[in-house]
Amino acid sequence: MDLQAGLEDSARGFPLHSDEAVQLSPTIAGERDGGWFHFYNASGTIYTCPEEDDERVRLGAAILLGPEFDIEKQRLAEFLRVCRGTLWRMRKLFEEEGAGGVRHKYRGRPPHKLTGQRLERAQALLDEGKSNRQVAGAVDVTEGAIRYALRTGRLKRRTKDPALKSTASSPRERSEADRAGAGGVGVKRIPERVLAAVGELEEAPPRFEAAESVARGGVMVALPVLVAQGYFDVFQGVYGKLKNGFYGLNSVVATLALMALLRIKTVEQLPSVSPGEFGLLLGLDRAPEVKTVRRKLQELGGHGASLGLVEAFARQWLEDQGEEVAGFLYVDGHVRPYHGRGHKLPKTHVPRRRLCMPATTDFWVNDGFSDPLFFVTAPANDGLLSMLDGEILPEVRKLVGPERRVTLVLDREGWSPKRFRRWHEDGFDVLTYRKGAYKPWPEDCFLAATVEVAGRASKLRLAEDTLKLSNGFEVREVRCLDKKAHQVSIVTTRWDLSMAEVAARMFARWKQENFFRYMRHEFALDHLPTTAVEPADPDRLVPNPAHKAKAKELAGLKAERGRLQKDLGAVVLNGDGSAEDFPERIDGIEQRIDATKRELKALTAKVPVKDLMAPSEIVQLERERKRISDTIKMAAYRAETELAALVGPALGMHHQDEARTFLKQVFQLPADLAPDEEAGRLHIRLHGMANQRSNRALQQLCEILNGYEARFPGTSLRVFLEPPSQS
Repeated sequence: MDLQAGLEDSARGFPLHSDEAVQLSPTIAGERDGGWFHFYNASGTIYTCPEEDDERVRLGAAILLGPEFDIEKQRLAEFLRVCRGTLWRMRKLFEEEGAGGVRHKYRGRPPHKLTGQRLERAQALLDEGKSNRQVAGAVDVTEGAIRYALRTGRLKRRTKDPALKSTASSPRERSEADRAGAGGVGVKRIPERVLAAVGELEEAPPRFEAAESVARGGVMVALPVLVAQGYFDVFQGVYGKLKNGFYGLNSVVATLALMALLRIKTVEQLPSVSPGEFGLLLGLDRAPEVKTVRRKLQELGGHGASLGLVEAFARQWLEDQGEEVAGFLYVDGHVRPYHGRGHKLPKTHVPRRRLCMPATTDFWVNDGFSDPLFFVTAPANDGLLSMLDGEILPEVRKLVGPERRVTLVLDREGWSPKRFRRWHEDGFDVLTYRKGAYKPWPEDCFLAATVEVAGRASKLRLAEDTLKLSNGFEVREVRCLDKKAHQVSIVTTRWDLSMAEVAARMFARWKQENFFRYMRHEFALDHLPTTAVEPADPDRLVPNPAHKAKAKELAGLKAERGRLQKDLGAVVLNGDGSAEDFPERIDGIEQRIDATKRELKALTAKVPVKDLMAPSEIVQLERERKRISDTIKMAAYRAETELAALVGPALGMHHQDEARTFLKQVFQLPADLAPDEEAGRLHIRLHGMANQRSNRALQQLCEILNGYEARFPGTSLRVFLEPPSQS
């Protein structure tokens, strides 16, 4: 029996409960034991492979991801300690080419033990500076076997190259050379800059030099992930190239991405880092100046292609992660206040400030794992419902195709029974909180259930029933009873999900709120790259001030009538004073009320904004550069997320925030740069961290990232990360 058939037969077993096993699905469990992966069900072991044999691990994972086994990709990725995007690619290759496709993609070879002459030969090749893949091919073993031998100390990689060491510059030498630059601080490639000044240079190609202790060189660990996620390819596909000049498209977008990862939150903060040191990370003599970055952003904005850029990144993300991540989409608005006084912008409520103030609203769409997919900017702070119908749902349909059903997870702002029916007919299901008051259910209706949200298991009490909405549309209502006997009502049009999954998906909406908070604090999401404005729609309807004033006048007359009636009642009841003039005064107020009502009825509640403001005042903040900046920050966040998923298991961390804190420390590490043109490599030798636990985690992360074999954009050099040596 072949492997595929054996696994299909075994999937019909019974759930296995074991203290040592990780439950991957109702019928399949996995266990890690002594350097081996074991997969089995109640009938016994169904698949076994060594951890070091990458080909067999990926092949087994690709088969186990088949629909007949019902294994969640994220759970399997955590068990195997790989990125879920890697599993998606393996499954896609297996479906297209079978087992041979997986072998061809990763060029695997039959596993052998590294002993005797094979081990000596491998060590000699490593001493020559060969890559893991080159060594594996030469000694006829898998690349995973080489990495495992390096991890266990049976093989050791040469940590220093004497030839490069002799030519590497020290920080002191570079600092003095940067200050002495005739063309400015850090300027050394003068001939190319002269050509760029007269428009004869298309762009300066990256050219790396050997350098010791480059400040913040640790941020280069993110480069393989940025390349693998298509960051540079998407920009080139949308914009092509920039005008002739020293800094080309790759240099500019690399600068902005590294700035985001280094928490250089605004372009104005760029002078806070040494331009020469930052330039070394780009393969240039120095980083661009503030005015240069602004000019390049303005040039990108002039193409008017920011909407296409956002869509291209969304398509790239779905292609890399798999379209199933779009099965559940979290949609919510983020309000960005405007503190300037030069322009009149529409006002809206800013929840975190509890104020109504000038602002713009972006609506973000996050995938089922709360990673950002795309965003749209609302004209004049339109509400969630109008943006869903006008822009968000058509864009989702373009991305996932006309047939796929998508579940929208919304807060109470998305409550609309009329739309629920229409969306359901159009292929969109809804998951949201019930709006309005509702009677509590008896507590004996609730059943205990375990719900896992963001890796944490919680014990809840759940109950469900059918709910008929005001328009007669029937939906499913799931309620959660908390410790204070408060009932939280969740409404959905999904009838196939269990109560626990409905609750888990709904409560996971707070991951999107945490995403907004993290992006504001760490990536300066609210920062405006420009205060420039552009014309807004003059026919946009706004509240009519005359209608508002007349309504206020009517309310005042009604209040005055009420006071007169109250005084009349007091006079009649107490017999204190005369009541003769009260009927006449009340009658006069009634006449004024009737006249005011007629005047109010003649006024429209909303009028075009052009009737209230001069054409020059009808403006909105420029959106092109803001979209480009937010897209770059989104890409940086995605790269950091993948790095956190890779390094988290090595740190033994249960919360992604801890892994992100570790990565921020890695980004700030000094690193030695050692280009090797003959071998086609850019060696990045990271300096040590504060403790051996962190150093070991960094070593494992570097080994994984070296497997990406990413080329630095614009060069033929593969980025090779060398962690600090272990004692």
